[in-house]
Amino acid sequence: SEVERTDREGVATLTLNRPESLNALSPQLFVELRAHVDAIAKDTDGIGCVILCGAGKSFSSGNDLRAIQAGETAPTPEFQAETLDAIEAMPQPVVAAVRGHCYTGALEVVLACDLLIASDSAKFSDTHGKWGMTPTWGMSQRLPRRVLDARAAELAAAIAANSWYTLRADKQLVNEGQRYTLADGLAFERANSFGATPDTMKRLKEFGGRKKKS
Repeated sequence: SEVERTDREGVATLTLNRPESLNALSPQLFVELRAHVDAIAKDTDGIGCVILCGAGKSFSSGNDLRAIQAGETAPTPEFQAETLDAIEAMPQPVVAAVRGHCYTGALEVVLACDLLIASDSAKFSDTHGKWGMTPTWGMSQRLPRRVLDARAAELAAAIAANSWYTLRADKQLVNEGQRYTLADGLAFERANSFGATPDTMKRLKEFGGRKKKS
């Protein structure tokens, strides 16, 4: 089978089982995955949590390009996308355990899971552009919501923790300085940079206070 299910103490583990092809996502794999997902979703008394993982050294290299070239197709045009919707809609929490490759279609799969645990070897990538393809399994919607928004918020919080005077001055200096050669830009910075801002003494005092306590 291309997807194996093992149950233990209320946890169902679904293993993508095509290690010879880095668990490439063939139409047949999706048919088997969907059958397991539908069965588990109905068994809320027997299964309380689901793990999705890949056999061998990788989670999955993504959509099976050889299957596409061979003309293999899923039962319906939107079967794969609807399978990911079914994973997302499962009443049980679904944990993706990722090691090695998790490329493109596989990334779309794990984004439909509730939690994602990645090993040090995990490699995430979107290669749609390499093959002249566009996402149809939900990446354009799930990736920004699951990853980019959180990362943007984290980055914005880190930026906002700095002096807002510095942030405004830096942006002005960088943007204005692009108009000049390096020599003129350096002269522009010396002439227009505040050096110290109204925040400087306050922040230095806070730093000194933290240092004394430590």
